[in-house]
Amino acid sequence: MARKFKDLTEREILAVAIGLEEEDGRVYADFADGLRETYPATAKLFEDMQQEESEHRASLIETYRARFGEHIPLLRREDVKGFVQRRPFWLTRPLKIAEVRKQAEMMEVETTRFYERAIQQVTDAGIRKLLGDLAESERKHAVAAEALQENITPDIKKTEEEAQRRLFVLQIVQPGLAGLMDGSVSTLAPVFAAAFATKSSHDAFVVGLAASIGAGISMAFAEALSDDGSLTGRGRPLLRGAVTGLMTAAGGIGHTLPFLLQDFHAAFVAAVIIVAIELAAIAWIRNRYMDTPLLSAAFQVVVGGVLVFITGIWIGSS
Repeated sequence: MARKFKDLTEREILAVAIGLEEEDGRVYADFADGLRETYPATAKLFEDMQQEESEHRASLIETYRARFGEHIPLLRREDVKGFVQRRPFWLTRPLKIAEVRKQAEMMEVETTRFYERAIQQVTDAGIRKLLGDLAESERKHAVAAEALQENITPDIKKTEEEAQRRLFVLQIVQPGLAGLMDGSVSTLAPVFAAAFATKSSHDAFVVGLAASIGAGISMAFAEALSDDGSLTGRGRPLLRGAVTGLMTAAGGIGHTLPFLLQDFHAAFVAAVIIVAIELAAIAWIRNRYMDTPLLSAAFQVVVGGVLVFITGIWIGSS
């Protein structure tokens, strides 16, 4: 069972403090490791904080040995009531910079409060002085953690924003764009072939709905199973698969919904307008996130879309 803080002896308080400093240092090391590739400047800040935590631990061990000997009992933060349980998100890749900074601030505030309360419970003058010095150091760490964003220079901030943008493009935009292009273009042929073959809005809607959902499921599995993201940095396969599948289905359903109209000609005109909007959106996304020249992106997308569109009409009219 977890011990109450008020029941801890001076020896046990020092043991808990040693464990706290070691755990905090290892967490900061994990933060630095997880941020080094995309946020090198922030990673360096956490490396410095990890080094300071290591120095704190060394001071605590030295004091403990002088006062109580070599054996340090195993007392962890979870063995004492009052500590907040930490979710080990530092093991997740990629790390989210905002969450890391918030967690660092919470860690330092919690450790500071521990030392402030521990001072009230110990009587040894040397231990009280050490705990007071560490409390002051942790207070400075808390301020530094809170101001991590402010300590980032404009150049560093720009670099980190560019890195974050690259991750967003790689993990969200690319799979989403692939799905939107597939759903918007590949379903044109079956939808308009069914429309011209049957001259029925209902039949065209059913075919388009089936093609969109089927393509969404297929693309979701294809993307999720393509790689696990560990080598490519493309993020979680389930997230990529979900984004790709949803955007594929959305791209197909967009020009399928007009066929809910009973008037076939009105439905056809509305569907053509929506197809034009979809192709324009794809061209804009490619220009915005893939740095493809707008005219070039529009030409490529429109040519592909028109070819598939004509194919569907040709097959449906034959």
